[in-house]
Amino acid sequence: MVQPPRSLQIITRLIDGQICAYDVASPSPGALSPAAVFTPRPGDDVIEHAATVDLGRVFYTTLNSVVCVTSSGDERWRAVFEPHSDQLHGHRPGCVLSLNGRTVWVYRPDAMAGRNLPDQWVVLDAENGAVLARSDLETVGHGGQQYRHPTDEHVLLDIGEGQDGSVIYWASLSDGRLAPVRYPWADRVLIDLAPDGQQFMTVDHGQADVAFHTYPSGEMTATLQIEDFGHDPDEVFLEWSGGYLSPDVAVATLVGEDEDGEEWFRHYRINVAAGRVEEELASNAEHAYDLQPLGDGSWLTTDPSGHPVRWSA
Repeated sequence: MVQPPRSLQIITRLIDGQICAYDVASPSPGALSPAAVFTPRPGDDVIEHAATVDLGRVFYTTLNSVVCVTSSGDERWRAVFEPHSDQLHGHRPGCVLSLNGRTVWVYRPDAMAGRNLPDQWVVLDAENGAVLARSDLETVGHGGQQYRHPTDEHVLLDIGEGQDGSVIYWASLSDGRLAPVRYPWADRVLIDLAPDGQQFMTVDHGQADVAFHTYPSGEMTATLQIEDFGHDPDEVFLEWSGGYLSPDVAVATLVGEDEDGEEWFRHYRINVAAGRVEEELASNAEHAYDLQPLGDGSWLTTDPSGHPVRWSA
């Protein structure tokens, strides 16, 4: 099967206070070296980050702003969240760059930040930081993970509300408006979008099952329980990690404890079309979240220095 193009080309990691950008378009295995390194502005505590494909700029969030910095270290623009929040914990603003590179999508957990505002989803102009659209959300989230669709300009947002569950929205910028559509669940965590954009993967907030859904309808096409992986649901649970190795193959993560109380994790390959567990994947990961599938049959883990390492089955 010919693999479709994957939108994920540049990934970033925060290492020793610097934002390192890596080009993963090349399928070369092994340790990756940064294609560019960006230095955040003095005093900025970086939360989330994304770099442009040409490696000329990086965008990152702090507790009270979104910042654009050039490869030379100059601040191009700063969009400040008002009013200023003195809350240091419990809220993590996030950002993602659109597929065409023209806009920066920002999730603001303003309710937990104590701004006396609802949570907001905001779209900024990547050139100057101007607000192009914003929408109030019906959530009180601690943080949100955004996923850009690999073939169109839609973005999906998963908002974690702690013990209250997880809410998933999807939206696009149309005629200067942002009109998020909320999926009808509060108990599923978005894990990944398939590289062909035809479906997405979720894990139950209670960590009892993994499911696959058609995009954009959200119709559930397959569900796998703990028992399907050959484990006892009273002792093992699904972690909120994994993703798509290809449009047809996904990876789920199971965690538990051995007889000595030591925690363990295992990654399993899933035949998505058949809705069947295939085999355990020797991922070389250091922990349950140390695996980032790239959609082309390969995945990343992390070496002791914090840089990614590429593997392939």
